[in-house]
Amino acid sequence: MDVREREIQGEQRHLDTVYERLAEKIHEAEYLMADAASRIQVGTPGALAERDAQVFRAGLHLNRLNNEFEDFLFGRIDLLAGKDGDRGADGAYTSVEPADDAVRDGAADIAETLHIGRLGVLDADYVPLVIDWRAPAAAPFYRATPVAPGRVVRRRVIRSRGRRVLGVEDDLLRPELRALLDGAELPVVGDGALMAALGRARGHRMTDIVASIQAEQDEVIRAPAASVTEVGGGPGTGKTAVALHRAAYLLYQDRRRYAGGILIVSPTPLLVSYTEGVLPSLGEEGQVAIRALGSLVEGVEADSYDDQAVARIKGSAVMARVLHRAARGAVDAPGGPGRLRVVAFGRRVELDGEALHRVRQQVLSGTAPVNLLRPRARRLLLDALWEESGARTRYPDPAIAAEAREAFNEDLGSEDAFLEFLDAWWPEATPLGVLTAMADEQRLGRWARRLLRPREVRQLARSLRRITPDGHGLSAHDVALLDELRVLLGAPPRPAKPREADPLDQLTGLDEVTTYAERLAARRESRDADEERADYAHVIVDEAQDLTPMQWRMVGRRGRQATWTIVGGPAQSSWGAPEEAAAERDAALGGRPRRRFGLTVNYRTPAEIARVADGVLRRAMPGARPPRAVRETGVAPRFATAPTADALADAARAEARRLLADVEGTVGVVVAMARREETARWLAGVGGGRLVVLGSLEAKGLEYDATLVISPSAIADESPAGLRVLYVALTRATQRLTVLSGPADDPDTMGVPALLR
Repeated sequence: MDVREREIQGEQRHLDTVYERLAEKIHEAEYLMADAASRIQVGTPGALAERDAQVFRAGLHLNRLNNEFEDFLFGRIDLLAGKDGDRGADGAYTSVEPADDAVRDGAADIAETLHIGRLGVLDADYVPLVIDWRAPAAAPFYRATPVAPGRVVRRRVIRSRGRRVLGVEDDLLRPELRALLDGAELPVVGDGALMAALGRARGHRMTDIVASIQAEQDEVIRAPAASVTEVGGGPGTGKTAVALHRAAYLLYQDRRRYAGGILIVSPTPLLVSYTEGVLPSLGEEGQVAIRALGSLVEGVEADSYDDQAVARIKGSAVMARVLHRAARGAVDAPGGPGRLRVVAFGRRVELDGEALHRVRQQVLSGTAPVNLLRPRARRLLLDALWEESGARTRYPDPAIAAEAREAFNEDLGSEDAFLEFLDAWWPEATPLGVLTAMADEQRLGRWARRLLRPREVRQLARSLRRITPDGHGLSAHDVALLDELRVLLGAPPRPAKPREADPLDQLTGLDEVTTYAERLAARRESRDADEERADYAHVIVDEAQDLTPMQWRMVGRRGRQATWTIVGGPAQSSWGAPEEAAAERDAALGGRPRRRFGLTVNYRTPAEIARVADGVLRRAMPGARPPRAVRETGVAPRFATAPTADALADAARAEARRLLADVEGTVGVVVAMARREETARWLAGVGGGRLVVLGSLEAKGLEYDATLVISPSAIADESPAGLRVLYVALTRATQRLTVLSGPADDPDTMGVPALLR
C-alpha cells in the first residue's frame, strides 16, 4: 500500500467516527423534538413559550445535522505545541505561536491535529472531532503560509463524496523540520490543494471555496462587521465567493443579530442562480436573502433589458428629480374632474378649474408623500368650499362659527358626491401607474423640462411603453425607478383589521402565544404588496462598481441601520459615470467609518489568458494594475476569424464544438447584448446543456472552463464603458479562451483583432 492510499484510509477512519457521532446527535435532536411536542397540554405562558423555543431550536439543529454535504470534512492542520495550554470554546488550543521548546535540533513532535469542516462536532468527552471552518481555531488553515506558518506544520485538503474519502492534497509549511506524528515522520501527499481545486471542471453553479480560501481572502471573510468593509480586486480574485463566505462567517459569529437579516445584492439573475447554492453548502440555508437588482422590490421582477443609451438615462441621479415631478403630477391625470359643485346652506357652491388648480398647488406644497396628502386635499377642498359659500360673514360669533364649520365639514365631507369627486380628483397613485404614465411623451416632457434633453425624453418614453399594466416588460433600471416612486408616493393608511378570536385565549387567558418566526411572518403578511423590508442587519453588495446612482438609492434604503460589505473593482465597471455613482453610494453609506481590503491574486484566469485581457485593461484604464495570475496551463488563447458577417454563425458553431471537445465542464459564449438572442439561435442544440450564451453585461461574476468571445469590437462599442466590459468577458475562462472575429474587428493574418493587438 503506497503512502497516498494509507493516508486516505486514515482520513476515512476519522470521517467514519465523525458520522457515528453525527448519528448520535441526530438521535438526540429527534428526542428533543419529540419531548417538546409532547408538552401540548401545558397551559402557562412561560411553559408555552419554552415549548415553542425548544421545538424551534431542536428543529433547526436537526435540519443542519441532516444535511449531508459533498465534503462535510474537508481540511486538516497538524500543529506544533503552543505557548500556553489554554483551550477555546471549540476544544482546541488557542495559542497562535509555537512554544519556545517546540522545535529541538530541527525536529518537532506534532502536538495537536485539527480536522476542519462545515460544522463543529465534539465527541462525548467534548474533544473536537471537527472544527467549524469559521471558528478561530480554524483560521490557521487559511492564514498560515511558509513565510508565517505559526504552529502549522502541514495543511491538508481532504476531498470526499458523501461518506467516502476520495483523496488528499498536502501543503508542507515548515519543510525544514523533521516532524513526527505518533513517532513516525509526517508524510506529505499531492501537489498542493489550491492548484488541484483550480484545475477542476466547472458546472453551472458556483461551489464554495471553503477548502481553498487563501490568506488575503480569509482576512476579508473574518474582518469585523462594524461599519463598512470595502473589498476591491480584479477578475478572478474570488470577490463574489468571499462575499458569500463572509455572510456565513457573520452568522457564525453573531447568529442572534444576523440570522435572517443579511441581504446580498447581485447585479443579474444569472449571478444569483450561479451563487445561490453556496450558502446552503455552508450550512446556512434560508438565513440570507440573495436578490438581483431587478427583483429587489417586493412583488416585482425585471424581465427585460434596456439598451445602453436608455440605461444611462434611467440610471442617472437626475431621474430622482424627474420622478419627484412625475409623482406630484400623477394626481392631475388627463380626464380628471374640472369642476366641483355641492349644495350648502340651501344654495349651490362651486369651485371652477382655476380654483381647483390653486387648491391642488396648495396641497402639493406639503412635504408628505403624495398618497399621504389626501387628508390634506380633503381639508383644503372643504376650506375652499367654506370660503366660497360666504359662511365666514354669516357667523360673526367665533363659537357659533366653529360649530357651524364642524357641522359643514361633517355633512359635506361625508356625502357620496364629494367623496366620489375626491377619489377622481386626488386618486391613489401607484408606482407602476406613474411609471407607465411617463410613457406619454407629452406629459414626460413637462415633468422632465430642463432636466432631460428632448431626445432623451423620446428615448425614455419609448422604452417605458413596453411595460404592461401587470408589470411585464420591466428592466432592472425600471425597478430602481419603481422603488423611488414607492417612497415618493407612499402607501395610504389602511383600516386596521380586527384580530380573530383564538379558542386558546379562552382556555389560557392569553392574548397571543407565538414564536418570533410567526410574529415576523405576520408582520410580513401585513405589509402592502409593494412594501419592501428595510431593516437588514448587514448588506453585501456584489459587483458594486456596476450600480447606477438610482440603484444605489434603492439599495441604500434597505440598509439604513445596517453594517455593509461592498465588493467590486473599478476596472470592471460597466457604468459610464463613476463619480456620479460614487456620490450616491456615499449618501447610502452615510458617515460610517470604512475599512478597505484589496485582493491582488487572480486564481481563476491562467496567465496565458490574463496577458491578453491585461492589454485591453491598459487601453480601458491606463495605469490600472491587474491582479497577478498564479498559474499557467501551457495553452495559449485561440484566435479565429469569419471572412464575412454571414459566415459568423457557422464559425461560432465550429469554435463552440471545438471548445466543448477540449474541456470537460462548461463553455460560455459571450457576445454584445444586442446579439445574444441571435447567437442563441445559432448555437441552439449545441453542447447538450454544457454551453450557455450570454450578453456581455450578463457575464459579470460568472466563470466557465472555456469561453468563446464573439466580435470583441461589438462589445467594446456598446457603451462608453465597453472596453471595461470586454475586459470582463475575456477573464471568464479557467482553462481556454477563443476569440472569434468578423470583418468589423479588423483581424490580422494571425486572426488577432485590432483591439487585442
